Parts: sequence; structure tokens; C-alpha cells
Amino acid sequence: MKRPTMQDIALRAGVTKAAVSFALNGRPGVSEATRGRVLAIAEELGWQPSNAARALSDGRAGAFGLVIDRPAHTLGREPYFMRLISGIQSELATDTTPLLLTMAEDQAAEIALHRAWWARRAVDGVFLVDLRVDDGRVPVLEGLGMPTVVIGAPVGTGTLPAVWSDDASAVALVVAHLAELGHRRLGRVSGPERLRHTSLRTEAFARELAERGLTGRTVAADYSGEGGAAATRRLLEGEDRPTALVYDNDVMALSGLAAAQGLGLRVPADVSVVAWDDSALCALVNPPLTALSRDIGAYGARAARSLRAAAEGRRPGDQRDAGFSLTSRGSTAPPPGRP
Repeated sequence: MKRPTMQDIALRAGVTKAAVSFALNGRPGVSEATRGRVLAIAEELGWQPSNAARALSDGRAGAFGLVIDRPAHTLGREPYFMRLISGIQSELATDTTPLLLTMAEDQAAEIALHRAWWARRAVDGVFLVDLRVDDGRVPVLEGLGMPTVVIGAPVGTGTLPAVWSDDASAVALVVAHLAELGHRRLGRVSGPERLRHTSLRTEAFARELAERGLTGRTVAADYSGEGGAAATRRLLEGEDRPTALVYDNDVMALSGLAAAQGLGLRVPADVSVVAWDDSALCALVNPPLTALSRDIGAYGARAARSLRAAAEGRRPGDQRDAGFSLTSRGSTAPPPGRP
């Protein structure tokens, strides 16, 4: 069945197509009786405005975009992005704004897609995620003048507004928890080193260790279960094995737990485990994982409100999200030899 058009409405209402346009767009030129009849017929037929036509008339596409540059096998297993997208969509649904979501094989492909979207008036703005230490997308989007909101720390973001959580304070919260339990040697399994938030967390981790007189090191992985397990074995099979491990996401923490147990270590009797971004998975394993918690859905919704404001010509500025909390569960305890 073909999509209903304004011409279909005009034929049903017995008026001109111009009159239908006036009625649907709330413009003068038709009587209230005609306007009411046209709107009722449009609803009956299930008519919806064409994004392409709207873009031609007022320059707005009525949609926002999100491109994710991560391997599909890691994205599909990571609850963080699913909850972030859910939060974005819940806010956009308040005025039925669609989210155009796709994946790119690398940053060059993502930049090309942003250029094409903007040239075709396919979107009114985009969300920028996984900012890199030296990110080529920022100057391009600034040059295009495309409304953009960075989901991440306002470091290296140029003039683009950011919605962010304080990763440094979250790292401090975890290190303090482990230090209070008596741990002196910590290990961390991070995400890819090229990502800005990985760099910020790594710097904060080193700083917290130095300030507390602790030792430790970070091994980079890729957010996948396989990467998390391999990094865990590197940390635990080396000399001066850490007595506590911190992971940059829940998937790596779960695989790290299994890897530690596979080496014959008991969690938490021999090694404690902490995950970043709590999820249902963290509470279902044995032992359940101590984890950093935040409302990721609300985080995504705030980013959506910020992008809507930017698309409307307002200047939302950088917005710091609510802080992290630490949910203590059975995977952390004093190190061996401590009561």
C-alpha cells in the first residue's frame, strides 16, 4: 500500500493541495472547519510529513544521527551502549524525533558519513561518542557548522558542547575503596589507549596510586571478553601479581573473573575485582561484582536534550552529569594476609 500524500487528502476533502498544505502547517488561508476536516482525514489515512519535503521547506530534517566506530562483535555485547541509546531514544520520543543510528569501519568513514548527512539534510545534528586523543572529527564538524554534542569529557572538544561524567572522580572512588581494604598492588584493564576517556582514566589511576603510595599498572584491551581475559592473564601471571583488578567495562570484568578463576585464584580471597558501569550481569555472577554505578539512561537523555537545544540555535554549553557511586558486592575483600 502506497504512502498517503497531501494530494490524497485533498481529493478526500474536496479541496486544493495548497489548502491542505495551509491546514497541515497551521497557516492562514483556510477556514477552521476546513482545517479540522483536513486534519481528521490526515489522521485517518495515517499521513506523516516527508522529511525530505520538510528539509526543503524549512531546512530541518527532523532527525538526529549517531555513528559508532567500534567492531560489531564488541558493541553487541556491551550493555553500556544499549542503555545509552535507550536513554537518547526515550528523550527523542517525546517529540517523535527519530535517531539515525549506524556503524562505521573507521574514523575516515565516519567523517564521510557526517559530511553526506549534512549535505543531504538527512539530520539536524549528531552525537559524537568515543572521542579520541587526537580526534579528526572535531574540526570537521566545527567547519561544517553541524550541531553536535560530545558524549564525553570536554577535553579536546573545541567549541563543541559536551555532556560528561567525571572519570577522574570515579577512579579515585575505586582506588580509595581498595586502599581502605588494604590493597597495595593494583592492576587495571583499560579500553583502547587511543580513546580520550581511556587516557583520562589512566592518568587518574596513576595519580591516585602515587598519592596513596601504591603500586600498579594498566594493560590496554578492547572492551571485549576475549581482550579482557588476555589482559587479566598478563597481569596475574607476571611478577608482583596485583591483589586487586579494576576493569573499564563490565564485559571485561566478567571475563577477567573467569580468567582469574581459570588460573586457580579465588575471588576475592586471592584477588579482588571491580567493574566499571554496573549492569545486571555484574549481580548475576559468582561472586557478584563490585561495580561503579551511574544512570546511563539519564546520561543519554541529557545528551539528547542538549543536542535538541543546539539544533534550535541555542548554546547548551558543557554539562556535567551526576557523579558515580560504588556498589560493593562479593568480589572485593582485604588482600591475602589481611584480616
